[in-house]
Amino acid sequence: MVEKSQESIASYIESPEKLKNLYRRVLIVVSLSQIFGGAGLAAGITVGALLAQQMLGTDAYAGVPSALFTLGSAGAAFIVGKLSQRYGRRIGLSTGFIVGGLGAIGVVLATLMNSIILLFASLLIYGAGTATNLQARYAGTDLANNKQRATAISTTMLMTTFGAVLGPNLVEWMGKVALSIGIPALAGPFLLSALAFIMAGLVLFTMLRPDPLEIAKAIEAHKQKMNNENQTPSMPISSNKRGLAVGATVMVLTQIVMVAIMTMTPVHMKHHGHGLAEVGIVIGFHVGAMYLPSLVTGILVDKIGRTAMSIASGITLLLAGVVAAFAPSDSMVLLIVALSLLGLGWNFGLISGTAQIVDATEPSTRAKTQGKMDVFVALAGASGGALSGMVVANSSYAVLSLAGGLLSLVLIPVVIWSRRAA
Repeated sequence: MVEKSQESIASYIESPEKLKNLYRRVLIVVSLSQIFGGAGLAAGITVGALLAQQMLGTDAYAGVPSALFTLGSAGAAFIVGKLSQRYGRRIGLSTGFIVGGLGAIGVVLATLMNSIILLFASLLIYGAGTATNLQARYAGTDLANNKQRATAISTTMLMTTFGAVLGPNLVEWMGKVALSIGIPALAGPFLLSALAFIMAGLVLFTMLRPDPLEIAKAIEAHKQKMNNENQTPSMPISSNKRGLAVGATVMVLTQIVMVAIMTMTPVHMKHHGHGLAEVGIVIGFHVGAMYLPSLVTGILVDKIGRTAMSIASGITLLLAGVVAAFAPSDSMVLLIVALSLLGLGWNFGLISGTAQIVDATEPSTRAKTQGKMDVFVALAGASGGALSGMVVANSSYAVLSLAGGLLSLVLIPVVIWSRRAA
């Protein structure tokens, strides 16, 4: 069995055409899983803050759910990265999605039992689905060359759009379904998340064969062997640490700003008379802007560069913060514009930052390193979510939005420094 597996891997090394076909197949399988994964994100984003507000009776801790599932995603990102490095993307990613689905089921049970402790514990576990949904973007890059990486990332993220946009717009309907079976309305979307995350995990477990990371590691080992035989020294990646630092900084800052503003938008809207359906529309546009532009963004990152798109991310997030801060509370149009810009700025930052992380790693350590980078991203989101409720409770949504927009400008000197240091 082992010999057959080794022969199969060798066939991809010997046949560029077969490797190219596998690359395309991996993108299709990962993209299919991302459709389900995107739908699984809907509950935490759309009703997490409202659920905490209802169960705790205060706005001050409305950002706690976002903080918890992003904190949970930090631990999950590390574990999924380690599992992927040791056992391949298939095992790591499918495990993460299925665990996230179990967390969503726990949230539903917590609302039935009116248990805050179970709610918080389940939200931590639910974060595994969020982390895995982001980790899956790396799987498409394992077999991509330098000029394909950002496009590969964006292709899988684009497919997340279908589930991610549909999910928030099913919030009201899922609430009615939940009520019809004796479950609180705000827990309804978590039923959808449970099914979606588990389906995403099953797709990857059954279809992601052969494992792209295992093939990539075999190709790297083959190249090193050929270099040694030909006495050709391998070129070290001189910009490895710098690339990791800059890529991580771009992703961390965009995550803080995006999560902070996004988390408190549903609460802000509810305070000003907007219903769940309207919240779902605004969040739907936001999530659409997070993922739908991905294919174009990936092409731009590959064509005009990581630096230019990182700067574009900072400027777009600033615009989002300004529009959100000054938009009249009853203006659905301006709230949609603000949250769409917020999603777009995040999209620019995530894809350009991820591409820099992939550029700075090799297959032998790639998944483990990527998992560690996503830990920082998740912790950034957790801090943004936790602080957002306190900022709004002690000042206003406008102050939160402006602060987030200004923070995003830090991206510009960071990427300029990286160019000068190159």
